Formats: sequence, C-alpha cells, structure tokens
Amino acid sequence: MSVRHKEQHRLKSIGWLRAAVLGANDGIVSTASLVAGVASAHTAHGSIVLTAVAGLAAGAMSMATGEYVSVSSQADTEKASLCQEQVELASDYPRELKELTAIYMQRGLDLPLAKQVAEKLMAHDALGAHARDELGISEVTSARPLQAALASAASFSVGAALPVLVAAFAPESVLLPTIVISALVSLAALGGLAAKAGGAKVGPGVIRVVFWSALAMGVSSGVGALFGAAA
Repeated sequence: MSVRHKEQHRLKSIGWLRAAVLGANDGIVSTASLVAGVASAHTAHGSIVLTAVAGLAAGAMSMATGEYVSVSSQADTEKASLCQEQVELASDYPRELKELTAIYMQRGLDLPLAKQVAEKLMAHDALGAHARDELGISEVTSARPLQAALASAASFSVGAALPVLVAAFAPESVLLPTIVISALVSLAALGGLAAKAGGAKVGPGVIRVVFWSALAMGVSSGVGALFGAAA
C-alpha cells in the first residue's frame, strides 16, 4: 500500500503573508505617524482622534484602490497574453509543441521525454500547459483584483485600528509616547511572526521594521512639533 507524502513548504504562504503584513504594517505606521505628528503639534484630543479615524478610512481606501488598479492591469495583461497564445496555438500548433518541448528540455528532460510530456499535456489542455509553463500563469497565481483590493483594505484597517484605539482611550498627557511605544511593539511582534511563518530569521525582521517605523514616526513628530511651535 503506497502512502502519499505531502510536503508543506512555507513558500506557498509567501504571497498572502506578504500582502497581509504589508497592509497591516502600513496601517500601523501611517496612522501612528499621522497621530504622532498631530499630537506633537499640541492639537486638541478630539481632533487627534478624528485625524486617526480619517487616516484609517483614507488609508484603507487608498490601499484598496491602488491594489485594485494594479492587479486589474496585471489581469488585463494576462488575458491579452492568453488570447495571443490561443491564436498561436490555432495557427501553428507544431511550432507551439516544439516551444513547449524546448522548455521542458531546459528543465532537464531529454528530447524524447520532453516531447512526450509536451504532447500529453497539450492533448489534455494546450492553452493551460502554455499558460503555466511558458507564461507562468496558473490558477494559484492568476490576478484577482477585487479579492486583492478587499484583502489590502482589511489588513490596513486591522493595523490602523491600534493607533485609533490608543488615540481614543489613552490619557492626553501620555498620548504621544503611548502611540509610539504601542505601535513599535505591535510592529515588532508582527515582523517577528511574519519572519517565523516564512522560515526567515526573526531578529533581522524585527530590527528592520522597528528601525524604519521609528524613523517614520520620528520625522512625523518633528514636523508636527515644528508647525505647532510656529502656530
């Protein structure tokens, strides 16, 4: 009795993991930096909370819009490539067979086996075989604009929710340090989890995200303090 062995590779999760981490990071960093800048300008607490909520809404919509447009362009390119490949298959099938055979030979198969594999796959689904092995398009990697937009908006909102809640409930006297510390701790944890899930070293991932996030909030606070002093 044969037992099928399924290997679980972390690379399978890299796509969604990268998108989720990027969205959450953006949500925390941009909203916390916005709040830090406004708080440094000695703005009223109500205005700070309003700014945080507006930053969450604007950032989520910006992420969704940008992701939708970007992935839609990718989807359009994929469709055009598939249409072109369909025309080539209809007009010169033997040439496309040779092309696929050459691809398999480049991957290590000898000519007879490469040709046999190409013939079998093209007999089953010629366009699918060329889409996958020539164009690099598969069911897993194909562009889904609406899904990407919703995922980006959701991950950004989850990240931005932290500085919004801190801005709403933290005492005004310690609002700025609370925002900065809570954001950095959350970002460090998020960076560490992402690195661990992806099989990378946790330390460098944490240091990288904390350094650049601290820099962003520091610059925002400096600009806020400058304009607050000038007001």
